[in-house]
Amino acid sequence: MRKYTHLILLFTIVVTLISCNNKNQKNNSIEGIWKSIGYGKILKIDANSYQYFDITDFSCLPAKEGNISEVTNSMQVSNDTLIVKRGFSKYRYERVNEFPDLCKQNSKGKNDISYNFEVFANTYKNHYAYFDLNKIDWDSLYINSKNKINSKSTEVDLFLALEDMIERLKDNHGSIEPTDEVYELAENQIQSELVEEETEELKEYGDFEIAGIVADYYLKEDLTKETWLMKWGKMENNVGYIQIKAMFLYADLHLNDSLVKENGFVSTYMDTFNSLNYEQQISEEVAGISKLMDTIMQDLKETRHIIIDVRFNGGGQDVVALEVLKRFNINIKQIASKKARHNNGFTKKTPIYLEPAKNPYTKPVYLLTSQQSASATDMMALSSMELNNLKRIGSHTNGAISDALQKTLPNGWHFSLSNEIYTDNNDRYYENIGVPVDFELDYPEDRQTFFRSVANDLEKDKRNILKAIKKLQSE
Repeated sequence: MRKYTHLILLFTIVVTLISCNNKNQKNNSIEGIWKSIGYGKILKIDANSYQYFDITDFSCLPAKEGNISEVTNSMQVSNDTLIVKRGFSKYRYERVNEFPDLCKQNSKGKNDISYNFEVFANTYKNHYAYFDLNKIDWDSLYINSKNKINSKSTEVDLFLALEDMIERLKDNHGSIEPTDEVYELAENQIQSELVEEETEELKEYGDFEIAGIVADYYLKEDLTKETWLMKWGKMENNVGYIQIKAMFLYADLHLNDSLVKENGFVSTYMDTFNSLNYEQQISEEVAGISKLMDTIMQDLKETRHIIIDVRFNGGGQDVVALEVLKRFNINIKQIASKKARHNNGFTKKTPIYLEPAKNPYTKPVYLLTSQQSASATDMMALSSMELNNLKRIGSHTNGAISDALQKTLPNGWHFSLSNEIYTDNNDRYYENIGVPVDFELDYPEDRQTFFRSVANDLEKDKRNILKAIKKLQSE
């Protein structure tokens, strides 16, 4: 009898060990149903595919899907927490036992005006990070906006109501993208309501246009090759100059020439870019800017110092900004942290690091910024605060630092909002106020007024910058 007791005990132990081992294997598998911590997403993974869903309190909408081989290298599981890495960002997901019922339902009434309004409003309620900073009374804003929508409302009414909400929320990365038809109808309606006034016609400049004018004037020796997104070369007295027009569009996507001719480069680029998965988007952008920076740093390695001009740069990808900045960094260092709105608080902070270059440029660097330097360009300025050989000149940046949380309404319209808070290493944030400069040149806040002030006296613009550099060097 004792012999059988020992056998039973041994069998129980073996079964328990096998069970624990199987449980650990299951827990460390990426397959399953996952709910994001913050960000409002459900991720469904099986042996062959993945599917993302955008979820609110009463909606669950398909967002992106693909083959599992596209994303496995960016995912890891620990203690039933899935970590998805994109660039320097880490997104955490908790395992859930069942696929939410909301996600199993068909999207009936996907074009219903009230339903779309509620999905938009609920996303903001759950994820917008700046209610307190911007002194927003959400309940009042929600009620007033909802009252603009009724059973007779059109898509144009919905678009105008949502646009008005974004403006009142003061969201730097807030946007709503209806169909072209709805947008044109809304524009016509707005124009018909405006009282035409005679005003003096002043020259208006595009970002890329004014950037090109400045670079052409500054460069004594133009070394630019194989790109229109950047210009570089040498000014007088062997001073290096790098102008960056945008923080994206650098991936080599082998675009169809006829499509580019028909639809324009940016539109064709974005259509192809959006067909890639998130990991491919980041790696392709980094590869493109890295190749350019290798050439630029080789061309400018013998200069006395370098000026980086991002005054007309409205942003793009943070990873592009950091790939540029790393060329002036000796050692890996933390340059910022970020956290996202989650429930009544925030997610765990994610530290952000700047990698070093193999052969960094250690001579003085001067970063030119303005209030038009936004988004990823804000991020470049924020990160630059940790580089001892770099000083900022001009005016504070725009202050649109949060990432844009991308979402889709039931009717297919895309929208975005600011759901994250970035801070420097002293836990200070610069949303709205922008990253300050070391030498203030007091640029006009208005975009066109600033652009015209530069274009109307390019020599004065350059002279002011060189004077600022001289003063900073003497301190």
